[in-house]
Amino acid sequence: MSKNRLEAFSDCVISIIITIMVLGLKVPHDKSIDALIPLIPVFLSYVLSFVYVGIYWNNHHHMLQASHRVTGSILWANLHLLFWLSLFPFATAWMGENHYAAVPSAFYGFILLMAAIAYLILQQLIIVSQGPDSLLKKAIGSGYKGKLSPVLYLIAIVASFWSLWISKGLYVLVALAWLVPDRRIENLLSGKEI
Repeated sequence: MSKNRLEAFSDCVISIIITIMVLGLKVPHDKSIDALIPLIPVFLSYVLSFVYVGIYWNNHHHMLQASHRVTGSILWANLHLLFWLSLFPFATAWMGENHYAAVPSAFYGFILLMAAIAYLILQQLIIVSQGPDSLLKKAIGSGYKGKLSPVLYLIAIVASFWSLWISKGLYVLVALAWLVPDRRIENLLSGKEI
């Protein structure tokens, strides 16, 4: 089965997720700059979630570039990932509107954790479907970031109940770790050694 429909559908869903998140930013009815101050937590939550959605979109694109075909199990795993990503707008709004209170922050971390697990499942199914010489398997190597991220999310979820600074810091730390460009798949596709 061709991967083109999977890519197109995923791109559409991700663009809708971003649209819903930005629509959650409410315009103040006051003309003063002070009217923006209460919106800072909501805006910062949006920025963090936008970065996360962008990271998933970028990595999803690269992962599919290393794939030759998709199977039924890959289609379902991709829907599983998109389900968790589609909850980003709700979790983002809840956390931002409640100024990073413990339960909304922990819920946000739970959504991040489940999206990370869903991504790892999709990645493994693609590797299995491509065979023992999978380009994706070769490109990801040990995949330390993919294995470490869920652990950091779990720590952040627990930390939400005793230190919101640690919790938020871990969410930002994981995002920053994934923002560092990983050229392994691009290099393999272009014929360069990694």
